[in-house]
Amino acid sequence: MPDRLLLTDLTAATMVPGTVAYGLIAQAAICVEGAAIRWVGSAGDVPEEFRDVSVRSLGGRLVTPALIDCHTHIVHGGDRAREFEMRLEGASYEEIARAGGGIVSTVSATREADEESLLSDALPRVDALIAEGVGCIEIKSGYGLDLETELRMMRVARRIGEMRPVTVVTSFLGAHAVPAGEDADRYIDEVCLPALEAAHAEGLVDAVDGFCEGIAFDTAQIARVFDRAAVLGLPVKLHAEQLSHMGSTALAARYGALSADHVEYATEEDARALAQAGSVAVLLPGAFYTLRETQTPPVQAFREAGVPMAVGTDLNPGSSPLGSLLLAMNMGCTLFRLTPEEALAGTTRHAARALGLSDRGEIRAGLRADLAVWDVKTPAELSYRIGSNPLHTRIFGGHS
Repeated sequence: MPDRLLLTDLTAATMVPGTVAYGLIAQAAICVEGAAIRWVGSAGDVPEEFRDVSVRSLGGRLVTPALIDCHTHIVHGGDRAREFEMRLEGASYEEIARAGGGIVSTVSATREADEESLLSDALPRVDALIAEGVGCIEIKSGYGLDLETELRMMRVARRIGEMRPVTVVTSFLGAHAVPAGEDADRYIDEVCLPALEAAHAEGLVDAVDGFCEGIAFDTAQIARVFDRAAVLGLPVKLHAEQLSHMGSTALAARYGALSADHVEYATEEDARALAQAGSVAVLLPGAFYTLRETQTPPVQAFREAGVPMAVGTDLNPGSSPLGSLLLAMNMGCTLFRLTPEEALAGTTRHAARALGLSDRGEIRAGLRADLAVWDVKTPAELSYRIGSNPLHTRIFGGHS
């Protein structure tokens, strides 16, 4: 029989939708059996079968679902700290690009790095997220832009999930940028789609992503990638409407995408389309902050349409070198005017949905026992504090 454990002396922010904010249960208990939650409720109502099992008191602390970072580019070579300096010294994007910077520099560094180097560089970033109560991380490819390097990135992502107590969900992002001097359509046909086929054949792909923007690919080109994903039986998601409005959110909705990410330039009509498709809007305040953007996502339109909103770090070396999901929650509140409850739902229940995961993101019977235990009095403190990590412990699959 799997190990049984009774967690007591806690407040549970279950994040189960209902009439109570955060799905909060004061003076709660949680019954865990193996890797699953068997029961959660008031401590006085613990089922008889869990009265004589191992008991662990959590000292009155707050328990939430383990956090989920649903959008990262955590595997890459090199960094772009010098570009950060150059921008502050007055250099334009074009000047940085002419100096060999921008995504081209990350592509070059990633191509030059072997699998072990990419892995050793990525693990500290993963460990920092785990230390903040994260139990699931999405990892994208997209800095290879050739078959060999895209596969290498995806293999590293899979290895991270084997080497650390964290669930890794992979997204193939071969349609991330057009290599220098390359024709976009030829690249899609001769590099991106064959790389997707190869990665899928190797069991490396959980979803397919793309970057639909004037500096990347148009809607027709992304549609070809999504058509191939459909043939392979893979769900899709999309970097949409980040820098301009190109119709990419509507495209994502048309394909029933798991999520449309960034969405700063999305419209009320886009919000209604996402709601009808059941897609999640993933908000990425780190990129908004780093790029000093001024166009905020239409949060109120998403609320009114009933679009679930997730929050991610978008951890990447260029536009969002943000390695803290807790800080992303704070930024989502301060920059995008999310409520703290929306920010926590965005890194638990809605983040799980953005990855197509139905077995986590809430504390309720039948879901994975992925939990975060916090030294805070109220859930709002998780978004309120800046540069603070109040994690007491993390429980992953029933084990801490």
